[in-house]
Amino acid sequence: MVDADDVRRIALSFPQTVEKEAWSMPTFRVAGKMFVTVPDDQTSFAVRCPKHERAELIAAEPQKFWVPPHEASSAWVRVRLGALEGRAELYDILVDSWRQAAPERLVEDFSPEDR
Repeated sequence: MVDADDVRRIALSFPQTVEKEAWSMPTFRVAGKMFVTVPDDQTSFAVRCPKHERAELIAAEPQKFWVPPHEASSAWVRVRLGALEGRAELYDILVDSWRQAAPERLVEDFSPEDR
């Protein structure tokens, strides 16, 4: 089972990623743009997700993805760590969010690690 430490380790493996505390929780940023947060209870994390894709994710796997009411207008989705199939799925979700926040030149030069 994956946990918040796996989120931290994978997020920090991406180029130019830094960890910064905000709202009393760890957030991870590339080029100053946040791409993942880990709320206090550490049972889930939030990532960037275009709104049109978010509804499809939630409908397909509501046990895994959801959006709290106060984040409904944002382009983010929450992911339950316990519902993930493993580190490979976690990696895929995090790298997708990182790519949405990273400058184009970083994305072009990035080659994913073997998970």
